[in-house]
Amino acid sequence: MEAGLRARSWDEIRSLFALPPDAVHLNTGTVGAMPHEVLDAVDRVTREWTGGLLDVYPPGLYPEHRATIAKAYGVDQDEMVITHNATEGMARVIHGLDLRAGDEVVTTSHECYSVLSNLNLLRHRHGVVVNTITLPTGHDVRAEEVIARFEAAITPRTKVLAFAGITLFTGTMLPIRALCELAHRHGLTTVIDGALMAGMLDCDFRALGADFISCSGSKFQCGPLGTGLLYVRNKVHAEHNPLPLPTFWPIISTWYPMQGTPPPRSTTSVESCNIGDFLQSAGSASIARGAALARACELWDEIGRDRIERRVFELAEHARARLTERFGTAAMYSPGADERLRSPLIAFHPLRDPADAWNVKKIAEFVSRLESEHRIWTRWTEFDVEGSPHQHYAARLCTHLFNDHAEIDRAVEVMGRLAERMS
Repeated sequence: MEAGLRARSWDEIRSLFALPPDAVHLNTGTVGAMPHEVLDAVDRVTREWTGGLLDVYPPGLYPEHRATIAKAYGVDQDEMVITHNATEGMARVIHGLDLRAGDEVVTTSHECYSVLSNLNLLRHRHGVVVNTITLPTGHDVRAEEVIARFEAAITPRTKVLAFAGITLFTGTMLPIRALCELAHRHGLTTVIDGALMAGMLDCDFRALGADFISCSGSKFQCGPLGTGLLYVRNKVHAEHNPLPLPTFWPIISTWYPMQGTPPPRSTTSVESCNIGDFLQSAGSASIARGAALARACELWDEIGRDRIERRVFELAEHARARLTERFGTAAMYSPGADERLRSPLIAFHPLRDPADAWNVKKIAEFVSRLESEHRIWTRWTEFDVEGSPHQHYAARLCTHLFNDHAEIDRAVEVMGRLAERMS
């Protein structure tokens, strides 16, 4: 089955995954489904290293696996780190930045809890000012509105733009390159929560122009739980990001020198030190999970990342059309009119009464009943809506390469009937 995956049908590709045949998995934004080969890699490598007396530290730097994964995302081994998850990556970046009291970070209220809690910790510990904007929601949102809100929030004290590449709650794909260019014009460091990007987008991390991108390995990339990817810009490619490398402290590192200082950061397109090694070296590591994540990335390369992205988005457009037809445009929290902001994550209000958007118990029950009564896995989300006195709660589905049109049609039909009974 490995040979010629690029030419295989999507039905054949689905058979690669450890998925129950009667389940409809529309919640990859929370956790993906591992391919059988990835599960096998976890088991095989764990057994190889269990009970042995081998030196576990060199393979824990994952030099070959990082090179494999880095190539898939258009960067080099010295710029790639295998982490435990996107949360750990974001925490190591946020607390490794050279920020002082009074410095400002511009972010949004639609960030993952792990981002906002770490920024709040930075505020309390160092007096950093966190300037939080609320993103617009709804079908008609345009990319220009998003960029304008960020630009309006920048002050002379701003040092960092921190934002999700794709928001967890409404599935809005932010205009990443445009926001990075905005940061370049103001001399700002860019920190991207890319938890939902890896494995979904066929993207070149360097060309996006960011300084840091932290991704999940277990969502759309379908690696094991407890894996993540962290891109750290380690060279200056002026065509992508002309700014000098930001000062960065690799907290949690057994590679950082015990005396003296590490080599200076590069000012050119040639690396002067392997920042990836500084971050990767943090005691013993799960050799099996690193190997399994690398295998997941290799499978994606064999299927074709461009092909996967087209498949995921084509399914999402089908789901968006069916949801809009069933529930109406006004029910959509996710952007639809501006193609630049669409992602495979779609958040919507399923119930007839708009006030039920504030009723977390009712939305949670809706999602729970889809799972328990119909074996359809989605999730509910919560987020700020401009002008609303309360947070809104929404149902959210997302598509991935192992889904198909028939199960999406069935899921939307079931959602419609369930919503009618609950309204």
